[in-house]
Amino acid sequence: MLVRISPVLLASVLFLAASAPVLASAQAASEPVRIRGTIVRVDAKTLVVQDRGGEVVSLFRPTDMTVSEVYPIKLSDIRQGSFIGTAAMPQADGTQKALEVVVFPEAARGTGEGHRPWDLLPQSTMTNATVADLAAAPKSVRGGQQLRLTYKGGEQTVVVPPDVPVVTFRPGTESLLVPGVKVLVNAQEKNGIPTALRVTAGRNGFAPPM
Repeated sequence: MLVRISPVLLASVLFLAASAPVLASAQAASEPVRIRGTIVRVDAKTLVVQDRGGEVVSLFRPTDMTVSEVYPIKLSDIRQGSFIGTAAMPQADGTQKALEVVVFPEAARGTGEGHRPWDLLPQSTMTNATVADLAAAPKSVRGGQQLRLTYKGGEQTVVVPPDVPVVTFRPGTESLLVPGVKVLVNAQEKNGIPTALRVTAGRNGFAPPM
């Protein structure tokens, strides 16, 4: 039996206008959400995930649901010209401190380009952009890298500590979707039914860090 995505989960990623409750309700029923957690059960039509807060969410699994495999790479794999996405925390000096970095495959260059709020942690951001320059991080982040990221309409300076997860992804297979696997699910309520649009999964206990 399918259950609706809870208002608490929706509120974590949606910015709703308090002055327009009717419109806000319509947005809550249609805006995509991200669910980070562990697969509890999966079959041909259903994906059940326990999110990082402990809530169990049941999602309809359409035939065209995309599956991707995320896997770790090295900090040195970030190069000038790479197109990356990085969740980060704003710093007092105007820079961003990376929480994770995704190096996009060349075929995915340009995906989600820009800078915006993100829901990995409170006040976190996401920047999808091209690495214009890279250098050693400041001494306070010894062993890390400092990236100047450019995107249409702006740029950000991001410091990547050496212990931050750096990953990339590739097309995944159905064999990834088994109980116990860590996932990031992009979901949306369609016709009143919470629906999984895309699942990003890791192998051998690896959790998608974004």
